[in-house]
Amino acid sequence: MTLKRAFIAAALLACAALAQAQQLPPGKWWRRPEVIQELQLTADQQERLDEVFRAAANDLIDARADVDKLHVAIRGELDRAQLRKAELQRLAAQLNAARGRLFERELMMLVDMRAVLSDQQWTRIRNFLDRMEAGRNGPPGRNGPPGRGRPRPRP
Repeated sequence: MTLKRAFIAAALLACAALAQAQQLPPGKWWRRPEVIQELQLTADQQERLDEVFRAAANDLIDARADVDKLHVAIRGELDRAQLRKAELQRLAAQLNAARGRLFERELMMLVDMRAVLSDQQWTRIRNFLDRMEAGRNGPPGRNGPPGRGRPRPRP
């Protein structure tokens, strides 16, 4: 693998890792006992969050699949003996657009979920995520100060 290919592959992996680090916990986080307790979610709120999730699920699946397909296409191009710069630029532009669509759909789902939560619950989930992030990034057995390295809530 040439140095240029290695650099591009490393950049793609770094972007993927950054995107993962900024998400809410995977899955139906509002059904987790520790989240229910922390936010004091009602049964009605949990059901409304389920409805928001179901309404967005197909769009999110399709948008993530588009991003994944473009990652595969770019990897395939990088593995070619002769790099085709124009094709890589075209694929990069498509990937950028696909990521934008995915981000927009995730954000709109988050907006709809935010509307289900009270201001106090929203503050609590952000604080809860701060503590989770500090626990993942801090030294073993020690949580860092809240507010640092806060992930931006995303579904």
